[in-house]
Amino acid sequence: MTAQAAEPALESADTVAHAASTPDREQPYGALGLRDEEYARIREILGRRPTDAELAMYAVMWSEHCSYKSSKVHLRRFGETTTDEMRRHLLAGIGENAGVVDVGDGWAVTFKIESHNHPSYVEPHQGAATGVGGIVRDIMAMGARPVAVMDGLRVGPLDAPDTARVLPGVVSGVGFYGNCLGLPNLGGEVVFDPTYAGNPLVNALCVGVLRVEDLHLAFASGVGNKIVLFGARTGLDGIGGVSVLASETFGDADGSSGPSRKKLPSVQVGDPFAEKVLIECCLELYRAGLVVGIQDLGGAGLSCATSELASAGDGGMEIDLDTVPLRATGMTPAEILSSESQERMCAVVTPENVDAFMAVCERWDVTATVIGEVTDGENLRITAGGEVVVDVPPRTVAHDGPVYSRPLARPDSQDALQAATTADLARPTTPAELAETVVRLAASPPLASRAWVTDQYDRYVRGNTTGATPGDAGVLRLDDAADRGIALAIDCNARFCLLDPREGARLALAEAVRNVAASGARPVAVSDCLNFGSPEDPGVMWQFAEAVEGLATGCVELGIPVTGGNVSFYNQTATTAILPTPVVGVLGLVDDVRRAVRHGFGAPGDAVWLLGETRDELDGSAWAGVVHDHLGGRPPACDLGAEARLAGVMAEGAARGLFSGSHDLSDGGLAQALVECAIASGVGATVTLPPGGLDPAAALFSESAARMLVSVPAEAEADLARLCVESGQAAARLGDIGGDVLAITGVDPLDVGELATAHAATLPAVLDD
Repeated sequence: MTAQAAEPALESADTVAHAASTPDREQPYGALGLRDEEYARIREILGRRPTDAELAMYAVMWSEHCSYKSSKVHLRRFGETTTDEMRRHLLAGIGENAGVVDVGDGWAVTFKIESHNHPSYVEPHQGAATGVGGIVRDIMAMGARPVAVMDGLRVGPLDAPDTARVLPGVVSGVGFYGNCLGLPNLGGEVVFDPTYAGNPLVNALCVGVLRVEDLHLAFASGVGNKIVLFGARTGLDGIGGVSVLASETFGDADGSSGPSRKKLPSVQVGDPFAEKVLIECCLELYRAGLVVGIQDLGGAGLSCATSELASAGDGGMEIDLDTVPLRATGMTPAEILSSESQERMCAVVTPENVDAFMAVCERWDVTATVIGEVTDGENLRITAGGEVVVDVPPRTVAHDGPVYSRPLARPDSQDALQAATTADLARPTTPAELAETVVRLAASPPLASRAWVTDQYDRYVRGNTTGATPGDAGVLRLDDAADRGIALAIDCNARFCLLDPREGARLALAEAVRNVAASGARPVAVSDCLNFGSPEDPGVMWQFAEAVEGLATGCVELGIPVTGGNVSFYNQTATTAILPTPVVGVLGLVDDVRRAVRHGFGAPGDAVWLLGETRDELDGSAWAGVVHDHLGGRPPACDLGAEARLAGVMAEGAARGLFSGSHDLSDGGLAQALVECAIASGVGATVTLPPGGLDPAAALFSESAARMLVSVPAEAEADLARLCVESGQAAARLGDIGGDVLAITGVDPLDVGELATAHAATLPAVLDD
């Protein structure tokens, strides 16, 4: 990227005519994130230099965040690998605001996960809050009522100085916005790792429910139809957010300075109460049939909404910026177009419905203004002060931006990383050592209770939540009139992804599927949020390409489609990139939420069974990281056929009422699963280690995939055994539930109350100081 020596201010009077007559005027395209060749291409497209407003539009829409210019060539793999059978129930997929799945009986579910990483470092509360607000509006734009949210948070070490600033602010932002909207937060992740210091990840997911006939898409069709901007007024907040803040590497290696201060745009400011009213207003507009097409205003603001609506429609549109309601004086056309003020939507409305549209908005006290109309031309024309300030082919702004095949190369360090296995690490062997290790892991930052975070979220508002954190998946009743439901989980073990990005991404998919399956749900769709370092680093691009390939082929093996998602690059501080973090969200369907399997142990007297096979797979494990500060080797084997088989057994077993409790095995292995089940249910168990000839440490702490811990009433054990035999599912009875001690053969007894205290104390001890 070439930056000019000077950064001249944008001139509010720069019109198309003025641009044509002043071809040599210097423009600050470098400061706006555009490369020399990109600026030259804009001039070629227009046949002149761009106006300041046009330059602002191209800059934000051609940013990494909006255009996916470094990832498009790889993201095509999702489309190439998705079969017609996988698309059978898809009503909307990749390229829309959110994926939509037909779930039967006239109902559809829409969900998506997106990032708001860089703003959440600069201003944790508002960055996270507006991340929630933005993903909620994506769901609204599909014609749905948002019904729940989830979040995946990743920050530096728990005891790092900046974590005490970032994490509480992010959590308060997520909780504030979601709670005010009345949306239950069903769960998610909180991960601590040094690579996220100075570059936290805030990934927000929203799910919505709609009738199939209410599906709406983002397009501007019908010559003469009006463009209506409604919601909050447009201000100066968030200008440049996607072109600079989300598309540029942070500065210092220690993360102390964040992004370059001279380029620091303001972070958007959210108003959840305005968004709540906007939700209800949109739903009434949909019910009344007053909307032809609709687009939310998030990243890139009006630049995005107008160009995308026009590009996806009949091609022509005229907009008058003088009609845009403002909350700041003296805003230039470029600022109005680039503002990322929150709680705004843009709708296409037929002329005969404009009055009715306005009446609905007035009833909800929502500001609404006709700002333009669809034309029979080919260009997006925008005026200000009676002069044309934008005259562009909309597709060149919204969809035909630059596409880069970035150099990629497997890092030279990868062989040494994978060769550094856990084979020579000392393992606990005595009952006392094993017990001490179990407790140490349970109380460690990677595995300790996240209640300090999740207790700040409302998990049960609206009354349809039947399962939430600390459960493996969030479970929600689909509608008030029936007991059909959905289950959701988001997951990624980025340590595994560093060791092997392709297998790590497949393991993230496998764990999300397994978590949904733990509730008895059938996994049906995927949304992803791919968080990586700088795409200008060939090693990072290799990680990205490998992860995409792993996800694309993994979804084919499971027969479930990727419905959409998000890519977030430049997540690094100077030359230190975050761990490759392809977060995977999975949607599952529950035939009857009353039969969904609860998290934890069942009743005293029930049996504890382990489904799946345990192997000596400690590389990349929580045990290796916590006890030995070690990361190396190869991740556990990923067998998606075994994951699908396990999910089938869980769904069938849940339908038959065979399970009284469940918990997937992942971070911390069998030991952590037993501890968390005992804590969740307040009851102990007496169990033996699974068969297979493993040493006790491997049996307890291995993180082999495709495993589930289930509780089974005595009268159901024979049925479960037959189901497992019929399905080819490996299974072993480990013991029985009861008492107040977790008694594991070969391990000193562990008092459940003491485990609960140790597990709960870690985060408050640091974050409450």
